[in-house]
Amino acid sequence: MKPGRLRISVIGAGRVGPVLAKGWQLSGHDIVAVTRSSNPESNDRVDAFFPSVARPDTEDATDADLVLIAVPDDEIEPVVNGLGELGKWKPGQIIVHPSGAHGTDVLAPAREVGAIPIALHPPMTFTGTSLDLERLVQCPVAVTAPAVALPIAQALVYELEAEPVIVPEETRGLYHAALTHGANHLFVPILQAVEALREAGVDEPQQFIRPLVEAALDRAIREGIEGLTGPVRRADTGTLAMHVRHLKAAELDDTAATYTVLAQAVARLAHSGRQLSEQGYRDVVSALLIAEAEGDVG
Repeated sequence: MKPGRLRISVIGAGRVGPVLAKGWQLSGHDIVAVTRSSNPESNDRVDAFFPSVARPDTEDATDADLVLIAVPDDEIEPVVNGLGELGKWKPGQIIVHPSGAHGTDVLAPAREVGAIPIALHPPMTFTGTSLDLERLVQCPVAVTAPAVALPIAQALVYELEAEPVIVPEETRGLYHAALTHGANHLFVPILQAVEALREAGVDEPQQFIRPLVEAALDRAIREGIEGLTGPVRRADTGTLAMHVRHLKAAELDDTAATYTVLAQAVARLAHSGRQLSEQGYRDVVSALLIAEAEGDVG
């Protein structure tokens, strides 16, 4: 192993940890252990990445310069606490987790004995395959660490060919809430739109929704609220009311409720961004609430 290279172990055989470890291996570090999973598919995936690497239980996976704890968000703290009670953490050891929801507070038991806590979060979905390594290139990675550890954290990100972006400990929760709201919650209106199109007799609704969603996403990112189009922006209250009534008539009550809530949110954004007048805002909200309460197609 080259001077300055680290011995790395991974706790967690899911889709994220082994990929990050593979990236560090390709940059010259030595992967010494990846814990075994109860999921055969996960084990097969890890074995393909690291055919000759040890596969210990969690309590035997901390003999390394860097320990990557890649378990679900709610399991990080119990794992760190449990290993701390067993006396597994060492001074100078680097402890990393890739969770977006947490900073370094969940690594407190390791920090208290002199270990170096680091949180690194790439805001992307992982397949658990080598394709993820390509997608990591130039991907921003949220870095949270004590000031003295930031150079180490940033170096680890650069070795993945990604771009470190510092996120303070105190705003880590807000950071993750923003990503979850913008990505996971996007599924709701899209899938509801697909269902409504099917109810409208469209055989392949994805062909209709994809170009609109892609264009809307691009405009939202490039132009912000000024890129907004549609009936809320135009204060087309008759159209908005008609939409809600038809959704409810099709017994798509959840979709109608989502439509009403999101349309009101769009109206507030458009109003605050001076894309919708005060009167237009009031008219839109009133029309939506009346239509949601009535629910019958006129």
